[in-house]
Amino acid sequence: MLAFLLSGGFIHWLLDNMREGFIHSQVGHIQVVRPNYFEVGVADPYRYLLPENSDAEKAVRSTEHVVTMSSRLSFSGLASFKDQTITFMGEGVDSEAEKQVSRDITLVAGEALSSSDPTGVLLGRGLAANLGVKVGDTLVLMTSTAKGGMNASDVHVRGLFSTFSKEYDDGALRVPVGLSRELMRVKGATTWVVLLDDTANTAKSLQALRDKLDPKQFQLVPWEELADMYIKTRDLFLRQVFIVEMLIGLIIVLSIGNTLHMAVVERTGEIGTAMALGVRRRHILRLFIFEGLVLGTIGGFVGVSLGWSLSILISWIGIPMPPPPGMEDGFDAELLVDAGLAFNAFVLAVVTTVCASILPAFNASRMNIVDALRHQR
Repeated sequence: MLAFLLSGGFIHWLLDNMREGFIHSQVGHIQVVRPNYFEVGVADPYRYLLPENSDAEKAVRSTEHVVTMSSRLSFSGLASFKDQTITFMGEGVDSEAEKQVSRDITLVAGEALSSSDPTGVLLGRGLAANLGVKVGDTLVLMTSTAKGGMNASDVHVRGLFSTFSKEYDDGALRVPVGLSRELMRVKGATTWVVLLDDTANTAKSLQALRDKLDPKQFQLVPWEELADMYIKTRDLFLRQVFIVEMLIGLIIVLSIGNTLHMAVVERTGEIGTAMALGVRRRHILRLFIFEGLVLGTIGGFVGVSLGWSLSILISWIGIPMPPPPGMEDGFDAELLVDAGLAFNAFVLAVVTTVCASILPAFNASRMNIVDALRHQR
């Protein structure tokens, strides 16, 4: 149980932080877009703009469990600094709302976007390195407007950021949404990013929003549909946990089965005496199964208690981890042993121990009384 809880707790912590990191750095809990925006609108996003300061926006903000909503306008273009010119993927964002929505974006230098600084921008660390810029430098953003014309603006680097995705950091740039609208010469947003008070409330809030918004005008996309990498990674890790669970179950069955078998052999004379005194065979069967149940219950309780205590201690110390694929920085991992994982471990201990006791109990109940009485003579 201790091995199962520590390994499972490590994987659950990784998955939980990967999920929250993806939600709080890029996609939010729910995204509101025009119908078919993700299917065909990415190539021409300005045909799928959401209205600014509309009743629909107010309805989203007033929905239960919604903490905040950030308007985003996607665009792309060229960033120039001295002799360097590089393409970028830009996002115009609500400076104040994004402080909550994108709380897991790490500022490696400078400051976050501010509504008081309309020309201050944030660059991904990789993009900044490729351009050779640092905080305070001035660069030129050149874009194509919604109608196909050219537009440009001088901006200054307010800060550099990094996320869990190096690929995103190598080409991403964030600007105040007002600046992006000026560059594109449009009004509105391509996406409303909704942040909830808890990821567990996603399904409930999604249904509430669907009841409020016209499906012909608005499409609601939960984070699960945007987190393909996370979903596949989660499925892979959960299969690994299942295999570990099966291996531990096999170990329990073999070890406890052997222990109970030896107990039957050592008590053969007592079993024969009990049956000679009138104890029925089914009572002998129940006796050894109950013994397996007691072993499983005590072992499961002790294992879960030790595992939970050790997970707290190890999490307090931290587990230094190297940078995973696609990231540049390492991190300190923890163990997440929640009630669900602890319950699964306890049930695994009890069920497998009871299963392991069935064969020894059956053998004990089928003993020949005379042979059992002669066993120690």
